[in-house]
Amino acid sequence: MIPGYNTNGFAHHRLEDALRILAELGYRAVAITPDIHHLDLGDPRWPSEADRIAKFLDDLKLHRVIETGARFVLDPRRKHRPTLLTADQAQRQIRIDYLVRCMDLAVRLGAPLVSFWSGSPDLEDGDRLQLLARLVEGCKQLSDEAAKRNLKIGFEPEPGMLIETTEQGLELVKRVDHEAFQLTIDVGHLQCMREPITQSLIDASPHLINVHFEDMKAGIHDHLLPGEGEIDLQNILDQLKVLGYQGPVNVELSRHSHDAVATARKAMAYFRKCGVH
Repeated sequence: MIPGYNTNGFAHHRLEDALRILAELGYRAVAITPDIHHLDLGDPRWPSEADRIAKFLDDLKLHRVIETGARFVLDPRRKHRPTLLTADQAQRQIRIDYLVRCMDLAVRLGAPLVSFWSGSPDLEDGDRLQLLARLVEGCKQLSDEAAKRNLKIGFEPEPGMLIETTEQGLELVKRVDHEAFQLTIDVGHLQCMREPITQSLIDASPHLINVHFEDMKAGIHDHLLPGEGEIDLQNILDQLKVLGYQGPVNVELSRHSHDAVATARKAMAYFRKCGVH
């Protein structure tokens, strides 16, 4: 396993400063979330910034993945909108085009995968069958785009979204039926959704290529530092080892950006206590 940290937890830092700090703390991976303040894919200058960051990542020897959860990057008034579920095809295409640009960013940065989720439906978007049909269609299209770039997709079940459990995520993997389409599992989400964590990880393991890591309490979607929630995270790390998982385990604490350095230091101390370096 490769201990890492999501840049959405360093929202008030310059990206180069955040990467340097994470490397100094001992992290060996970084989940890069492009956003309005760095690697803004709506800015035509982003390729030159990406090339500079790629060299910086190489110098720091950081493994990297691309996360796509920036809140207002496409619509300044509506969080995470539009989605792959949006009824209006032109609006839905905005999300698809953005995710394809994220894949282009991944290629420039040398990241092997891009992670995204379904989004939450609005009332006017239709019933579940309509929503699933749109989602499957979009995911197949995106899987083809990923394969063209020799990338993988790590699809993440997310509480409150159309696909919010491991079981639903695995069903989506079956329906998309594409080698590039795999799973991201957030261990906190398993607790939030009251899933049987051990069994969920076993079930997901054949398709597991990306892990998000934090503590959480059942029924409450609030990302917490290790030790502040209800999860036996040591057991989870041990289980991931048993399952043979060797990919990134990236801490996701976006709401801790106000105290990013201390938070990242505490999370790394927890990794080390658990024998993950």
